[in-house]
Amino acid sequence: MSANAAVATAVIPATIDKERGHRLRVKLGYAFVVAVTVAIAVYGFSYYTLSQADRPFSPKHAILRPSGSIGLKLGFLGLAMFLTIFLYPLRKHWAWLGRQGSARHWLDYHVILGIWAPFVIAFHSSFKFHGFAGIAFWIMLAVSLSGVIGRYLYAQIPRSLNAAEISRKELQERQERLSLQLHQQNLLPEADLRALLKLPSEQTVAKLPMVVALVWMMSLDVTRAFRIAKLRRHALTFGEAFSSLGGFLPTKNRELENAISMAQEDASSAKRILFLDRAQQVFNLWHVVHKPFSYSFAILALIHIGVVFAMGYF
Repeated sequence: MSANAAVATAVIPATIDKERGHRLRVKLGYAFVVAVTVAIAVYGFSYYTLSQADRPFSPKHAILRPSGSIGLKLGFLGLAMFLTIFLYPLRKHWAWLGRQGSARHWLDYHVILGIWAPFVIAFHSSFKFHGFAGIAFWIMLAVSLSGVIGRYLYAQIPRSLNAAEISRKELQERQERLSLQLHQQNLLPEADLRALLKLPSEQTVAKLPMVVALVWMMSLDVTRAFRIAKLRRHALTFGEAFSSLGGFLPTKNRELENAISMAQEDASSAKRILFLDRAQQVFNLWHVVHKPFSYSFAILALIHIGVVFAMGYF
């Protein structure tokens, strides 16, 4: 074994472990966000569902109102999240910050905080959206939703290990190899494979309006999960189908799961090749829309925070 090969062998497992750790942290982050949001919603449900006139008479009013002990802490948490969220775009301009960690890892945490922020601010305001605060909230919600779409589009534009865009030819060659391997296996029915790989023509995709192309891309990803489950069910017994929730969860059959993995990757690659140009166009348009909303939200949020501190509402 050459020295270069030895180094490559030593480096690859570390890289895999690092990505696995990042994926675990992202999952834990989402689990934490869901758990805290549900806990606050359950605890405050009896208060948040009261009318504005009845809330002052609730025993929870003193702690859940915007200036209450919990409401105020949620406001400070929202401020901390606001500052952290804007570190992601700033790292593109601050060299020292740009050298910290991976851009894709930063983006994942940016998205987690961006999704959670509207919930935290909604609880902080006790669902009262008036004045600058109300306008800022609705703009923040628009930014959050557009951020989720942006993260989806980012994943649709294939990239190599050095973050350079993979060429269409490289993608096609990879997809052809997957297709050949897939059709050589005998576990998955040919008819279901054709249904899984069924896509619109290039001419049709080229004529689609950008919004329609985005919706079509998302719908293909959603329906793929159901088609993969149908593929899996053909090779499962009744008990296995039950334990895998109708084929939606992986089974212990390694040969079957390898074939399913190839089928899923083949379908995903084919869709990315087909929609690559449109995904890039929508992603460029998304940048034009997302940034002004983000800056508008930042300005209104700073005005709200400044007024609150100036008036002593804390």
